[in-house]
Amino acid sequence: MLGRKSKLSRRNKRTLYKTCIRTVMTYASPVFAHADSKVLYRLQVVQNKFCRAASDAHWCVRNSILHRDMELPTLTKYMKDASKRFFDIAGLHPNALLRAAVDYQPPPPTHFLRRPRNVLIDPPDTLTAAVDSLNDVNDTHD
Repeated sequence: MLGRKSKLSRRNKRTLYKTCIRTVMTYASPVFAHADSKVLYRLQVVQNKFCRAASDAHWCVRNSILHRDMELPTLTKYMKDASKRFFDIAGLHPNALLRAAVDYQPPPPTHFLRRPRNVLIDPPDTLTAAVDSLNDVNDTHD
């Protein structure tokens, strides 16, 4: 259904991906969004392959262009946004223990422990930065 020769429109392929595939890939992402970059890279490869197959793009088209055309954020950006929403909602929860778990001071950058909320202060990866710069250029032209 998501392949190159599928009769589905690009919009329907994107919707199918977002509702079925990405939800499974990013389940509990506020917890594992700070995982090793190699693990997140493997998930990003799956999204890149989907974008290429769904749009029937040639191998030489950059992944950042595919993400822009499919209107999909990179997985790291999506997980970072999901983590931000999660911690914002948890901070307003009526349960005091949950609010206390959210309100902590992140350790210094040289500290070796990684906690889930640290993903909010991590710098973007190169693909996310490229997609953001392409979107900024398009916004200035519109």
